[in-house]
Amino acid sequence: MIQRSLQIFVILGFLLTITQSLRFDLQSGHTKCISEDIKSNSMTVGKYHIVNPNEGYPLPDTHRVTVRVTSAYGNNYHTADHVESGQFAYTAVESGDYMACFWTPEHNPPVTVTIDFDWKTGVAAKDWGSVAKKGTVEVMELELKKLMDTVNSIHEEMFYLRDREEEMQALNRTTNSRMYWLGFLSFLVCSTVAGLQYFYLKNFFERKKLL
Repeated sequence: MIQRSLQIFVILGFLLTITQSLRFDLQSGHTKCISEDIKSNSMTVGKYHIVNPNEGYPLPDTHRVTVRVTSAYGNNYHTADHVESGQFAYTAVESGDYMACFWTPEHNPPVTVTIDFDWKTGVAAKDWGSVAKKGTVEVMELELKKLMDTVNSIHEEMFYLRDREEEMQALNRTTNSRMYWLGFLSFLVCSTVAGLQYFYLKNFFERKKLL
């Protein structure tokens, strides 16, 4: 029973792990950006490399990219120019959408670059192999450590989402209040204009002795 419960928690922890691993094509002269919503104080690691179109041969010089990783406030966390591979690791200072942008210079004729990109945050960003070696822990202990970190991460994520929800609710209240006053002001202006038009037309017809 205990082992079955542990397996369920392990599967749950695996499903809740934040990781983004993908392969995409990038045409020369174009830019592709990938975003990840990361909360503050979260560990983040990423690595990327260009797939060699000709196995066994050197990578062509046209297959190079410029990479930049920035925060939601524009702070730069990683920059690499004209590279074929690289990696980055940092602890997020501010919460929000972090952007990893890839750019290739324009070539004639155009070339298409294939990039493998692996981006991990939170529990997934930890080097569990090193933890196991340093602590010489058993497999069960290692899984429990992973579960504990996963639970803590979920707990922090819940507070983070609650704060974001409160921010959105405050923004909605502010927007609704502004829309109410804008509607009231529009109604007041329209009523004033209609009243002025009524008195103007009334005086006009009275002067013309049509009324």
